[in-house]
Amino acid sequence: MIRRISPVPVLAGIILLTAAYLFWIGREPICTCGYVKLWHGEVVSAENSQHLTDWYTPSHVIHGLLFYGFLWLVARGLSPGWRLTIATGLESLWEIVENSNAVIERYRTVTISLDYYGDSVVNTVADVLAMVLGFLLAPRLPVWAAVALILFFEGMTAWIIRDGLALNVLMLLFPLDWVADWQAGR
Repeated sequence: MIRRISPVPVLAGIILLTAAYLFWIGREPICTCGYVKLWHGEVVSAENSQHLTDWYTPSHVIHGLLFYGFLWLVARGLSPGWRLTIATGLESLWEIVENSNAVIERYRTVTISLDYYGDSVVNTVADVLAMVLGFLLAPRLPVWAAVALILFFEGMTAWIIRDGLALNVLMLLFPLDWVADWQAGR
């Protein structure tokens, strides 16, 4: 008889390996300020993406909602636990890519993130857990509510910090001067 493997240890292993890899490539474990805050709300700051949560946390919740929908469409035959494990792998892969020197330099060159030097390891783990929260929230929400939540998070962050998931991806892949000017408040 073949024993079924639980996705929980695999999921935890993905998160631990991601944290270990980022530490190994030189990302700070915590903010160089020496402490960890639950929330850091100043975007143009050396402490941005260094604490547990910040204005970019909603984008990771959105990742979870989107991953849930995508994996529900293409991998319905897998258990929800394994779909969550795949989503965690995708999110962790994004965090590794996002914290690579090439992408960090791209952010610094084409976005308003001139002082961005990568996420702290604790922030990365919190971002992955925010994605897990979004994934776990998705099946409990009607589709219209999940879409409304995504639009709310994107609208809120665009209004408050002039950034968000869609703007972040746009500026990373196809930087537009007028968007950069708007983000900088010019």
